[in-house]
Amino acid sequence: MDDRAAVGANGLEGALEAARADPIAGELVTETFAYDGGRQVTVYVPPDPPEAVVFAGDGQLISQWGGYLEAADVPPTMIVAAYRTDDEDEMARIGEYSPSFDEERFAAHERFFVHDVRGWVRSRFGVALPAERTAVCGVSASGELSIAMGLRHPDIYGAVFSASPGAGYRPPAVLPSPLPRTYLVAGTQEPFFLENATRWADALRNAGADVVMNQRVGNHGDPFWAGEFPLMVAWAFGA
Repeated sequence: MDDRAAVGANGLEGALEAARADPIAGELVTETFAYDGGRQVTVYVPPDPPEAVVFAGDGQLISQWGGYLEAADVPPTMIVAAYRTDDEDEMARIGEYSPSFDEERFAAHERFFVHDVRGWVRSRFGVALPAERTAVCGVSASGELSIAMGLRHPDIYGAVFSASPGAGYRPPAVLPSPLPRTYLVAGTQEPFFLENATRWADALRNAGADVVMNQRVGNHGDPFWAGEFPLMVAWAFGA
């Protein structure tokens, strides 16, 4: 476990319980885009002007994590979370999130995620922060998305938060340059995903990237991922 994450973890349990119990002080705003016949994006708008922004996949889940940030000692951070596909076929979700399976589907989702969503956030909320104040986040399959977006667009996403990434997208023989700062986490009770996260951590470190690889007791799912989210934000944007 990384020492910086270990320090942040002290006392986090109580903060998470408070975040679950209390209503959020910020606001949730949802917009439906034309992409894929109607795809929702939910934005958590913090009560104070945002000093950082996190773009995320799996928006049904991650858009609800604003309360965890409010309970933590982190800068006001906007969450922009694009929902996953409604298609019940898991390969449809993986096709959007991993560049290794369906190039055309991945490219269409990439355009939606990188250009359409960011443009709407800029026009709707007046938020267009530099890369050093912008992260991309994902969990499981969307953990692959966060890595792919960070590697393909380091000028936009200066930090990557990837929790329990899947194995469909693996480090290429030669990684691009520059590389975003990357925070990976996986649980001891999910060995398949822990192996994937460790593989990426090793490859990125060997290529000279700034990497945190946090391994702790936990299994695949929320609240394991939600508990790590404030630590990721604190690491990337300061307390």
